[in-house]
Amino acid sequence: MLDTAGERVPFPGQDRPPEPPWKRAGRRTLDVVRRPYWERPDESWLIRRWPDLTATTVATVFFWLSLTPSLVPRPWALQGVIGGITAAIGYGIGALLSWIVPFVVRWRPDEETRRRVRAHAWQVYWVLSLGLTVFLLGESARMQRELRKLQELPPTLTWHSMMIALLAAALCWVLLLIARLIRLGTRWLIQLLLRFVPRPVAVTAGLLTSAMVVTFGAKDVVFERGIVDVASHIASNTDQSTKDGIVQSGSPFVSGSPHSLISWSELGYQGRNFTGSVLSRQQISAFTQRPSLDPIRVYAGRAAADGYAEQTALAMAELERTRAFDREVLAVAGTTGSGWIDARTAEPLEYLYNGDTAIVAIQYSYLPSWVSFVVDREEAGRATQTLVDAVRERLAEMPEGERPKFVVFGESMGATAVEDAFDGIDDLLASTDGALLVGPPNYSPVWSDVTRNREPGSPVWRPEYEDGRHVRFAQYPQRDLYRPEGAWEFPRVVYLQNASDPIVWWSPDLALRPPEWLEEPVGPDVTEELSWFPFVTFWQTTVDMSMSYGVGAPHGHRYGTNAVEGWAAVLPPDGWTQSDTLRLKAFAEAHESPY
Repeated sequence: MLDTAGERVPFPGQDRPPEPPWKRAGRRTLDVVRRPYWERPDESWLIRRWPDLTATTVATVFFWLSLTPSLVPRPWALQGVIGGITAAIGYGIGALLSWIVPFVVRWRPDEETRRRVRAHAWQVYWVLSLGLTVFLLGESARMQRELRKLQELPPTLTWHSMMIALLAAALCWVLLLIARLIRLGTRWLIQLLLRFVPRPVAVTAGLLTSAMVVTFGAKDVVFERGIVDVASHIASNTDQSTKDGIVQSGSPFVSGSPHSLISWSELGYQGRNFTGSVLSRQQISAFTQRPSLDPIRVYAGRAAADGYAEQTALAMAELERTRAFDREVLAVAGTTGSGWIDARTAEPLEYLYNGDTAIVAIQYSYLPSWVSFVVDREEAGRATQTLVDAVRERLAEMPEGERPKFVVFGESMGATAVEDAFDGIDDLLASTDGALLVGPPNYSPVWSDVTRNREPGSPVWRPEYEDGRHVRFAQYPQRDLYRPEGAWEFPRVVYLQNASDPIVWWSPDLALRPPEWLEEPVGPDVTEELSWFPFVTFWQTTVDMSMSYGVGAPHGHRYGTNAVEGWAAVLPPDGWTQSDTLRLKAFAEAHESPY
């Protein structure tokens, strides 16, 4: 049968030939392109010409909020990442509001009125959003410059405002595209299930299946088998290497030496750094101007034994071999996830006591601290507690007058590991002759308890606990350690913590609850323009942790040589004076260890 143009058409009742998929897709794409931007797009489409107005508005506001300052200055690339993630979160919240509002608001205008209102709303959005975005990008640059000045950084920040906006927009759209792919997959699954089960069952099963696939896929496949496995592989290879400039020590008082029960290869990367950079008696004498001893450093790497009990037994054997219990001071050091011990914290103690010291530690992991926090957070405490308990038992066997002074120290996750070895601040004070804890993470148990029970009126970034009788906090030790003015009794615990250290202040609670560290007065290196916003502050502080080493001490997670004043306060030798502390501080800054 032919039509008037001579084209063949089907007879009545005869099916038309199926339309090719490419032609159907092209036709539907043209339909979307031709649709005015103020009209709502077809919900069945994955890619819309124009996004939802409410969701776009909330996403834009969230992007503006991400431009506010945080604890440490940020380069433009990280600012763009924060902006993109935060805008995507805002879009999701806005989309949820857009879906809920019609069920709550009873306004039901006709189609022409809705079209006109939507068109005007989009026009208002474009006019306001473009102008405010340009203005707020400029304000963000100003606030970043002020923050750099507070933290004693040179005013050389390059702030690419346009690049920030473009990077944030691109990342936001990538995240939205992923979300829409997930939504399309869920819809397809529901349509498939509708062939076999009733609609309520199909919808419920489809949503639950999609949620489980996304949750477990992101956690197990992308994160644990992807990011974590890659980080673990890199860390494992690193643990078998040795840092440039580090060589095996020949001292019989050091693990990994030819005299040691632990071989050089069994120390791990950070263990080799720690023992291979040990101070010599000549270096110590250069400061003390008198004959000194070679300090003892005992370190049991993961490869040295199977399990913490075996590592501890090996470390105790090393302490006996080196006659560590005859030294004047014995210190247990908590290690970070990779097994790191900051030499700038260990060396001042060795200088103070003219080398008559012994430091012991065991490695519980070779993973970076952030990975260790995710996969084996409790292992740090278990390992350190095993070692601390063994040392305490050995000291209890000695006559009281012959025991060395027993102290503990650690930085970052190492501080948490030390705290996990004790039942609380009272147990720590009763069991040791002092502690130096540097930059403790927010989840550290003793720190949390002391901070929570601080004196009313003292800020969380510089808390006063029981009138400073045993515990004090410092960012600028030369003045902070002398406040409050009451008696400071022994044993002493010193916390070195910077008001701008994101590792100290990061917590999941930041997503939904304002933190105490933003209450007035804020810390000396924290800008007063910093404010809390739901979700935004959480992401800002999360990214700040990666930038916390990009500033100078005492800001961010940098503590420099402040351990000099810390140890001089916790365990001063007989006859030690303030001038001795200042002299050691200057000496340490001039001879700061790169390891």
